[in-house]
Amino acid sequence: MNPNSSSPTADQNPDDADATASAPSGDDRYRAPALDKGLDILELLARQPQGLTRAEIVKKMDRNASEIYRMLERLVARQYVMRSLPGDRYSLSLKLFTLAHMHPPLNRLVSQAMPIMEAFAQKAEQACHMGVYDQGNVLIAAQVNGPGTWSMTMRVGVHVGLLDTASGRVLLAFADASQARQMLAQRMALEDEAPVDSDELAATLDAIRKQGYFERDSLQSFGVADISCPIFGADHSALAVLTCPYVRRMDRHTGPDQKNVRTLLLQAAQAMSLTQGGFAPASRTA
Repeated sequence: MNPNSSSPTADQNPDDADATASAPSGDDRYRAPALDKGLDILELLARQPQGLTRAEIVKKMDRNASEIYRMLERLVARQYVMRSLPGDRYSLSLKLFTLAHMHPPLNRLVSQAMPIMEAFAQKAEQACHMGVYDQGNVLIAAQVNGPGTWSMTMRVGVHVGLLDTASGRVLLAFADASQARQMLAQRMALEDEAPVDSDELAATLDAIRKQGYFERDSLQSFGVADISCPIFGADHSALAVLTCPYVRRMDRHTGPDQKNVRTLLLQAAQAMSLTQGGFAPASRTA
């Protein structure tokens, strides 16, 4: 046997053998077959909102069952793919979504939102904050104080509950059905989070979709009315949420009332949105 033969030995990775089977050229010069398989699985699952079984993945990819199984297990372990509770179906998690909305894109979103938020705060004489979904809860990404002496503010960088806040409910209401299920699956209750009834939550989310915003007395603070409006992304789901914790003045100062503040907030959220008007509620029910 030729000692310079390139045939794979028992110590070689089969994927490496694939890479050396033919002379590389052009884009194939730096092939990484194992990485390609993983990316192929992610791209396949991205087109399957209901997920696929392992057998279906093997058939669609025309690959060896054992290599697909190994790759799926690694993707599940790294939380890029979720296995259904019965364990027979695989679907994308929100990890890619979260990575895509980390610092640089989030910084761009905040920088574009800040002038609009500041204009709202001046007109409404109220504070406002912007929240985005982050690993099961809501991350406060931006905050603007009201111009007066009194306002209700949130600290940038803190996480608030997905289910017991107006911000979280708006993000859930304007997520597509598959996205909403994954958000709920990843949710972890925060300390002091208010209890939520599942039937009440479902009814509230349906009402938010029909109304286009959410307005209610805060579950965290007395005397505060939370008003939350979706900021729509290119796919018509909620990219972020703009919230005003409305505080009514009791002294002689007369500022915009709650109805006017809601109108100003809706206008601000629409100005930040990549699409206008959101989506038909029927297309997003879970």
